[in-house]
Amino acid sequence: MKTQRIGYKRVSTIDQHTERQLDGVVVDKVFEDKASGKSTQGRPELERAIDYVREGDTLVAHSMDRLARNLDDLRAIVNRVTAKGAKVEFVKEGMTFTGADSAIDKLLLSLRGAVAEFERELIRERQREGIALAKRRGIYKGGKPKLTADQAAEVASRVVTGESVAALAREYGVSRQTIYRYAAQTQTSRPAARAYRSRAWRSNSAAC
Repeated sequence: MKTQRIGYKRVSTIDQHTERQLDGVVVDKVFEDKASGKSTQGRPELERAIDYVREGDTLVAHSMDRLARNLDDLRAIVNRVTAKGAKVEFVKEGMTFTGADSAIDKLLLSLRGAVAEFERELIRERQREGIALAKRRGIYKGGKPKLTADQAAEVASRVVTGESVAALAREYGVSRQTIYRYAAQTQTSRPAARAYRSRAWRSNSAAC
């Protein structure tokens, strides 16, 4: 039986583009959602992709955050796919999960998913604090933001991991200055994220 590589792409809004996701990656079929990744609800193409995969197939995503934005959903999706005898491959992270993964592989999945979720929450918290401070100083202009809170957190996280600012600006339809501004909000979150990563590793290692 011929196995297939099934691609899954996701962006948060209809104005964003998915061309750069899985660019150069060989897949037999692609499913694409234009919806927030904060939950699995409202993502019909994800459900279609999971239903489509068969034993021996591989579900391929550009990165973990394209598949899910929180750890519980990430684990659940990986478990659903691998329970069918298929694999899940994350191109950016260079990781593949089969369902017969070692304890270390499972730990890495949990750590990467947890750290990404934690960093996004830190970014959102800094946004709220910045707006509150601007309001107290009387310099908050209000108006419609260029990106939603989820998009801003996503952009900042992707810049931190080394993605191209120019490519992100094209994907979100904003200027590079806008991307830099949102990315700047992550600067103080990095030490906290590293500390969290260290605590999570010690905690999970002790549990293994």
